[in-house]
Amino acid sequence: MGGRMSTDEQVTYEENDASDFGEHGFVKPVFRNRRYKNPFDTFEERTLSDVYKFRQSEDNSNVPWKNKQELDSTLPVVTPDFEKLSNPPKDAVQMMWVGHASVLVQLDGLTILTDPIWGNRCGPLGIFGPKRYRQPPCKIEDIPNVDAVVISHNHYDHLDHESVVRLNRKFGDKLRWYVAVGQADWMRQNGCQNVVELTWWQEHTLTKDGKSYMFAATPSQHWCMRTLRDKNKALWCSWVVKGPDHSFYFAGDTGYCCAFKQIGNKYGPFSLSAIPIGAYEPRWFMRPQHINPEEAVEVHQELRSEKSVGIHWGTFVLTTEHYMEPKQKLGDILKQKGLDAGCFFTVKHGEVRTVPDEHVKS
Repeated sequence: MGGRMSTDEQVTYEENDASDFGEHGFVKPVFRNRRYKNPFDTFEERTLSDVYKFRQSEDNSNVPWKNKQELDSTLPVVTPDFEKLSNPPKDAVQMMWVGHASVLVQLDGLTILTDPIWGNRCGPLGIFGPKRYRQPPCKIEDIPNVDAVVISHNHYDHLDHESVVRLNRKFGDKLRWYVAVGQADWMRQNGCQNVVELTWWQEHTLTKDGKSYMFAATPSQHWCMRTLRDKNKALWCSWVVKGPDHSFYFAGDTGYCCAFKQIGNKYGPFSLSAIPIGAYEPRWFMRPQHINPEEAVEVHQELRSEKSVGIHWGTFVLTTEHYMEPKQKLGDILKQKGLDAGCFFTVKHGEVRTVPDEHVKS
């Protein structure tokens, strides 16, 4: 744990007890019977009967699928400022929200893309699964540059085959892919040449133009599954990126757990964090795997994040809350806690935002 690893090194794991928090008290993934398990007492497995009950829940999302004018008003999609993306600021972090958990982040001369999904559906073959109700603000081919992609886990709404293929076609072997243990083979089979596979608390250094950037896989409370037979055979994670002057945290997909304080203590404060705020209802079902806006604010504070952006909402209908509720609740909770609206904000799809920015409003 915590060491550096090249793309050619292999990692082996001993089966461990869920109570083993490892050296210095950092939580470790549990690997038993060739599958990973959450070590957190806040996680609960869901049964098939639970899934069936969830499927019968009343859908309150109320997406105006046939009213483009209303969608354009409530959730605008804007064309990115490609001039800004081609010339990012040297003294700040710049970001652009693609949608869902996909964020383009530029810091200290490095461009990172998180959980890219440009596909119209998040499901097998691109023809099954939930359909987008807000389209990507641009094509992958329009993006000026990407140096590294971080993948939090292999669910279809976070690891999209079409997007991986198009990114490889555009950027080729100059692109570095960061994945959690168990996902590298899939990435290489789908054309990714430079793949770094890490477990929780492992670090890897990427060097570009004489500058060093540290990538670390960090814990999250979630799970993995891409086929009926591979549940939790791969690990899930969040990501830390630290440049010479700025830092970025990507939560990926997670329920609330004790890991965020550990991450904040070890790697914080962060210049910018991307934290999920959506896909959380009904709570009895979603709590172990998805945080809600109130928990997201707790995560923001525990990470010691200077600024955070809300992700994982406004793109696909995955759960039952109203499609605009995550943004509205986030604003309400910040007011209740007496926090400045600009410390944890949301953006339009395609909006290019500079952090810090004293004029940021939710």
